[in-house]
Amino acid sequence: MDKLLIQRSGPLNGCVRVSGAKNATLPILAGCLLVPDSVRIANVPHLNDVTTTVSLLGRMGAKITIDEHMVVEIDTRNLTSLVAPYELVKTMRASVLVFGPLLARFGCAEVSLPGGCAIGARPLNIHIEGMRALGADVQVEDGYIKASAPNGLVGADITMSTVTVTGTENIMMAAALAKGTTRLFNSACEPEVEDLANFLNQCGAKISGAGTSTITIEGVDVDDLHGTSYSAIPDRIEAGTYLVAGAITRGKVTVRDANPPSMLNILDKLREAGAEISIEGDSITLDMKGKRPKAVDIVTAPYPDFPTDMQAQFMALNTVAEGKGTIVETVFENRFMHANEMMRMGADIKLEANTAVSKGKELLKGAPVMATDLRASASLVLAALVAEGETMVDRIYHIDRGYECIEEKLRQLGASIQRVSG
Repeated sequence: MDKLLIQRSGPLNGCVRVSGAKNATLPILAGCLLVPDSVRIANVPHLNDVTTTVSLLGRMGAKITIDEHMVVEIDTRNLTSLVAPYELVKTMRASVLVFGPLLARFGCAEVSLPGGCAIGARPLNIHIEGMRALGADVQVEDGYIKASAPNGLVGADITMSTVTVTGTENIMMAAALAKGTTRLFNSACEPEVEDLANFLNQCGAKISGAGTSTITIEGVDVDDLHGTSYSAIPDRIEAGTYLVAGAITRGKVTVRDANPPSMLNILDKLREAGAEISIEGDSITLDMKGKRPKAVDIVTAPYPDFPTDMQAQFMALNTVAEGKGTIVETVFENRFMHANEMMRMGADIKLEANTAVSKGKELLKGAPVMATDLRASASLVLAALVAEGETMVDRIYHIDRGYECIEEKLRQLGASIQRVSG
């Protein structure tokens, strides 16, 4: 099993390119199931989760080609299966996103209950109740969600009990082919939801309001959808992670091909930590001027507030910052598992319920640590950059789910990091 061996690095300096957003690419790939034509998706990151999704579509009978630039072409005109099996779904929660498109286009779907990061309860009841509201019969049997709508889905007004990104995306995709109009209230406002809507609209769907809390979908006939070429948005979490790497090491880092408007809350916190931030087009430069960062207080919440996916990275920053920083996690109830690993590196962190209070030290100490989820693994890499001695990060298959070539990109910035086997 691969591990990352990291030694304390001086101030990082340089420029890295931001990959396409995993959390935009996965629903777009699932959305291809709605379209009885060939679709080309560009800016696709080379990640394990993407490979799993492509394998899942291939298992269903989709014809898939991928070129050397990771442009994925998908043709779903001759699907042979409407089942998403456990052996593929178990590793990735986003697999449930095929549920809505399959049900809407073919009138039935069978999707295994998914896996993914163990960061807390992410119930599927909102997905299921949404499909039932659209007229589907849905049962959970033998570890599978089994749904049918032989006469098609029918538009409805749906108020989601909790803001959920994948729930919003799944119901939105199903409603794209429902008869009549669907209105989704309390929808997720994330840029990735808006990107999926933009993709579907480019294919002929009629979706408005994506990016707000109320989304309206006018159902169209499947024959109204057509193939297209589309490019996924940049990954705001990857961009934020490399900017924090610059801040934590007191360096100067530029991320290119980013989407600055989607990152305003992250950039505000970096400025609060003492960083000088400059934006030019799709490039963001962070410059610490050699200064130690200042601790920041954070409360995670759905977009446009501070993203839970950046919480762990800022906890790493707080461990070596001036002063005391408090992080309150409101989205997932089990997302502080990285804190105990940071404490192994000498971090001063006190945990109580959904709150973590960190008192910054000048440096951490290298230690063997274990990644527990995707963003936790990134935070441990960041902490290792400012730890005396050597740090070995184990179970990095988590990080490979969401970061494309992280060790190569960090080496571009001057980090001492290498992937090792064993």
